[in-house]
Amino acid sequence: MNKIPVHPESAPVPAGPYTPALIAGNLVFVSGQTPEKPGTDELVEGDIMVQTRQVMENIKGILEAAGCTMDDVVKVNCHLANINDFSGYNEVYGQYFTKPYPTRTTVQSGIPGNSLIEIDVIAVKK
Repeated sequence: MNKIPVHPESAPVPAGPYTPALIAGNLVFVSGQTPEKPGTDELVEGDIMVQTRQVMENIKGILEAAGCTMDDVVKVNCHLANINDFSGYNEVYGQYFTKPYPTRTTVQSGIPGNSLIEIDVIAVKK
């Protein structure tokens, strides 16, 4: 199976040896995204809602470069630095998806840098 890398210029600059997304067959795997400004490795300043919105916009842009939309997402994994931020994250997150919502796992984790959140997704290409 071929793996096709997706690395749009608008995506944040990877902080390590990974690809922002890979297309494998009809699946798109988006690496964990933290709230960096597009095209940089600079975190946006702000609370969990500001950072969640930036992460979701980064994911949306990467998916578009792979030929998908947020409606194509089937699985989401979210890591929160503080699980007490769940309600703010959930409020913003809900603005990016429609029913049927993707499956989701949300956990508290140690996240590198000073990010409050990291999200990765899997989408199905039509």
